[in-house]
Amino acid sequence: MKMTRRNFISTSAATMLACGVSLSAHAAGSESENGLNFITDIFSDPAKPGTTQDATPLTAEKNAEWYSKLDFSDRREFVNAERGMLDNAEETVIYNDDGTTAWDLPSYGDLSGDAPDTVNPSLWRNTQLNAKAGLYEVCNGIYQVRGFDMSNATFIRTDNGWIIFDVLMCRENMQAAKTLMEKRFGTLDVKAVLYSHSHVDHFGGAEGAIDRNNVADSSLSIEQQLASGKTVVLAPEGFLKHAISENVYAGIAMARRAQYQYGTVLEKGSKGALSIGIGMGQSTGQVALIPPTFEIGSDTPALTIDGLKIEFQLTPGTEAPAEMNAYFPKYRALWMAENCTGTLHNLYTLRGAQVRDANDWAKYIIEADQKFCDKTDVVFQSHNWPHWGEEIHEYLLNTAAIYKFIHDQTLHYMNLGYTSTEISSMISLPDALEKVWYTRQYYGTLSHNSKAVYQKYLGWYNANPVDLDPLPPSETAKKLVEYLGSTNAVLLRAKKDYNKGEYQWVAQITKELVFADPTNQKARNLCADALEQLGYQAESGAWRNVYLMGAAELRSGNLSGRARTANGLTNSMRAMTVSMLLDYIAILSDGNAAQNDDLTLNLNVTDENEQFYVTRKNGVLLAYPGENRTDAQASVTCKRLQLFALMTGQQAGQVQITGDATVLKRLLAYASKFEKTFNIIEP
Repeated sequence: MKMTRRNFISTSAATMLACGVSLSAHAAGSESENGLNFITDIFSDPAKPGTTQDATPLTAEKNAEWYSKLDFSDRREFVNAERGMLDNAEETVIYNDDGTTAWDLPSYGDLSGDAPDTVNPSLWRNTQLNAKAGLYEVCNGIYQVRGFDMSNATFIRTDNGWIIFDVLMCRENMQAAKTLMEKRFGTLDVKAVLYSHSHVDHFGGAEGAIDRNNVADSSLSIEQQLASGKTVVLAPEGFLKHAISENVYAGIAMARRAQYQYGTVLEKGSKGALSIGIGMGQSTGQVALIPPTFEIGSDTPALTIDGLKIEFQLTPGTEAPAEMNAYFPKYRALWMAENCTGTLHNLYTLRGAQVRDANDWAKYIIEADQKFCDKTDVVFQSHNWPHWGEEIHEYLLNTAAIYKFIHDQTLHYMNLGYTSTEISSMISLPDALEKVWYTRQYYGTLSHNSKAVYQKYLGWYNANPVDLDPLPPSETAKKLVEYLGSTNAVLLRAKKDYNKGEYQWVAQITKELVFADPTNQKARNLCADALEQLGYQAESGAWRNVYLMGAAELRSGNLSGRARTANGLTNSMRAMTVSMLLDYIAILSDGNAAQNDDLTLNLNVTDENEQFYVTRKNGVLLAYPGENRTDAQASVTCKRLQLFALMTGQQAGQVQITGDATVLKRLLAYASKFEKTFNIIEP
């Protein structure tokens, strides 16, 4: 049966995302290429499915205008990106064990010179900056490997060894980064690993940095851990909860959408994927999660690790639900995690995630400025490059200002009665902020970030009763086509608008034709051509990828089976707590199918010393922590990973069951199979 958004079959393997990143892919369905009978001369040179087009003269003209909009002679960010280079690694290719590539910088081709017509010149400039790769000295004692993954690996010298702040996304990439460090500094004695926040491109490569078997015992106090001689793993309070729950619970949906955001099947280069503002894309190696042995809370304002003092600033609800900045007094160095990134970040990420708090984000940056700026010589972060000296205060101020502006002005327009869509087309930055290179819209945009602020305060409903309960997209499209009349006539008009450069409207109207009849290849091709030109014009690397992925799937059908992304999700999911496992069983379960199969059981997890009373009534699964009840139909005694194995269909070993032996099987009997192959650009 053909996969659609409504009848897709879905695997219990879920996916974690980085600042938002997908981890694995599965096979996709194919798409029919049979089109309607059509007026053959609608295109002078009709595109064949799968064929990319050149930039139109109108796109080339619009892109050329960027050279007068922005000051391309300002090379300060190039100076910062190149400062402190110790080893150039711009030709880096990192391989997986099976010979496939986990990272391939040369695949982007020649990035020198002015932008091709198919690339926004501002994004081209950002790509040139992000393509710089190698080992860099931030200051004497702090070093970064940049350009080996979407994020940076930062190495900070202690009295007798090193700490590593963020460990990239994949094991292979982190191994390569560590090897580059060791070529210059010898074998690294890693005293601690710190995760700045709960996105996978900052913790997924941990096994390339340290030995899981040499990690400190999390049951010990932090003082005992530091004294044990084993590697301490630190993260902000709430890290494990959000590293698992934010991404696993909605993981499959996020993973498929992330294929669009990161352009995972696109060719690299001038007609395909380029920089996404915070890096050159996502790596495709092995991911794992080594859980933190200690989470930094407000009661731990500072720690000394092997003689190196670190002061922490928790910033929850900013770029991630659990995040922290850090200050290193010895080095007069301020780490800004992903709260400053050298680009406008996302208040809402296109793959889907919790909306971030723009107001708090700005306030935490101001707080960092107040607490640390007058004693800081360098500010650095988990993406892109540092800023030094006199630039520091202005860098923090401008970054805070852009989030505060989006927050305040969106609320301003909301209170004047404008809707989310209207505000996104109205909002524009003050002239001075518009020209700041390190807050340009390479990742987040004013448009979709203003919609995030609207969503945070008012939600999805725009207060117009017509939009309260609209028809589903396919039904809407069919009625619209019925009212429009001749599909051929609509396409002829759309082609004329395409020739006038009205690409957004052409994409909108032809999308309706596609949703009314997915086999209409002429409509698909024209919609693809319009999306492609929008992609060529986009300053945001994420928007470019989304447009070009939509074009590719309109021409060739669902391409999710070709997506190469990182692997190892199951190993990461093994870190889920018992409560998280029960939550995920509830998410996997089809509640309507289970509504007539009530059950109760006592769950005793011996290695975690936890008890739960679990009940399913009317299809709803509820868990009562710390309880066992005498009226339970069955009692199950197992270890945490045995429960995980049962949930994922693996061998679980001997699980003890007393009472009704069918209860455990029935608990898991209604699980759906999730796969990240559902359609996006068609029904």
